[in-house]
Amino acid sequence: MLVAASTDCFADLPLDAALGKLLDLEFTCVEIALRESGNQLKPSQVLANLEEAIQACRETHRLKPVAYTTDFAAPDDATYYRQFAACCKLAKATRVVSITVRAGELGTPFNAEVERLRELVKIGAAEGVLVSVKSEIGHMTQDPATAIVLCDNVKGLGITLDPSHYVCGPLAGVNYDHTIKYVYHTQLRDSTKDKLQVRVGQGQIEYGRLVSQLSKVHYDRALAIDIRDLPDSGIDHHAELRKLRLLLESLM
Repeated sequence: MLVAASTDCFADLPLDAALGKLLDLEFTCVEIALRESGNQLKPSQVLANLEEAIQACRETHRLKPVAYTTDFAAPDDATYYRQFAACCKLAKATRVVSITVRAGELGTPFNAEVERLRELVKIGAAEGVLVSVKSEIGHMTQDPATAIVLCDNVKGLGITLDPSHYVCGPLAGVNYDHTIKYVYHTQLRDSTKDKLQVRVGQGQIEYGRLVSQLSKVHYDRALAIDIRDLPDSGIDHHAELRKLRLLLESLM
């Protein structure tokens, strides 16, 4: 397993500046966020100029890209799939095999979601990329049982496990052990039943147990830290990132 950090940890900064911050914190691996609404690299930019996007994701200050996470705002299905295909080409060109997508929001028809995810997995497979759907409050994957059913109905689909969304939220405390064998990627912070992000060590995420469970299914990809900067929280953001990096490295 590799310990990485997401550029979402510094979502308010441009990509190059976010990478510089992570390097200063002594990370060696990075998950790059491709968000249409963000300040970094956008899916529409990847589609518009793939070569420029590849260059940007290769100039990572010696950080090794190990995953991409995506969020789209495409105006129609055709554009959406073209943007996703471009992101998969970017992943292939930068030797990354993991790309995360968001599940449909609660209320999305199940069959429609299965068809969408099947198309994404098909596009990813053409580039040698593994597609996984993120566990997330407010989306179909907020229930681990539904996330598993989606994977069972979409051959090749995996789960990006963010255990915070099972510790916190409407299904707080739900057992998600059965998702482990479907996990392609992870995104981590510490959480309680009432707060999605708290100081490392003050929450309920059992990192040692999680690493042990992943080891049993021969998971050999990234443990990606995704701690956001909350300016009014009084929490030292850099210290929290460093603390969780050291904790995860000690469990390897």
